[in-house]
Amino acid sequence: MGFAHSDGTSIYYERHGSGPAVLFVHGSGGHHAAWWQQVAPLRERYTVVTVDLRGFGNSDSTMPEFDSQDFPEDIVAVLDQEDLRDVLLVGQSIGAVAALRAGLRRPDRVGGVVLAHSLGGIDHPELSALVAADRAEAVKLPVLDRLLSRDFQKREPARTLLFQQMGTFNTAKMADLRNLSTGGPTVNEVTASGLPVCFLAGANDAVLSAATVTRAHELLPGSRLELVPGAPHSMYWEAPELFNAAVVRVRDDLTHRSAAV
Repeated sequence: MGFAHSDGTSIYYERHGSGPAVLFVHGSGGHHAAWWQQVAPLRERYTVVTVDLRGFGNSDSTMPEFDSQDFPEDIVAVLDQEDLRDVLLVGQSIGAVAALRAGLRRPDRVGGVVLAHSLGGIDHPELSALVAADRAEAVKLPVLDRLLSRDFQKREPARTLLFQQMGTFNTAKMADLRNLSTGGPTVNEVTASGLPVCFLAGANDAVLSAATVTRAHELLPGSRLELVPGAPHSMYWEAPELFNAAVVRVRDDLTHRSAAV
């Protein structure tokens, strides 16, 4: 564990294990500890890094407002601090937006990006309309039902409670985040970068539909789609074995590609 510094801001992160690197970026209700079900099984195989974006967990939260445009540099600061290369960035929900932008900024350190339950803020008129339509449906549900299946909530009341408690350690809340959807990369920019991108989605995601993610995959040449049957928006929490298996497939494929170059 340690701190990196992004524009003078202290960014907390933890590093576990050894081997090819995977760095996890949390969503709006998470922080580094949200990845406990990923760190424990994956650290025997990879270098697993978890980071707190500014305003979250143990990172600096003293700023008067939280501009999401700063989040990619928080990730880059950790990559530089640990001198990591060929890293797979795995971003959950809004964390995927920061992960994609960090990957585009630092191709010398980032080998690929997994956009988990997110389109990574890609700027495309058709995709923006589809995302807006999905959100219009999602807001009809209670917040918890958007994130976890009702069956899981009934079967796993303790893990459901822990999931809810995670966000209480954050100063920044979703309503506090500025510029979350501003200035995203275009499809052409992502394609031209050559950055390997994987869309990881749950077929039962109530926030971002499988149809929308599939369309994003179709529009982004060379992208990969991991669509998991029955999985909700917070697959990493509710069905970690399925989420982790997808991450392993992508990480190992990236390793093989790098070895072949």
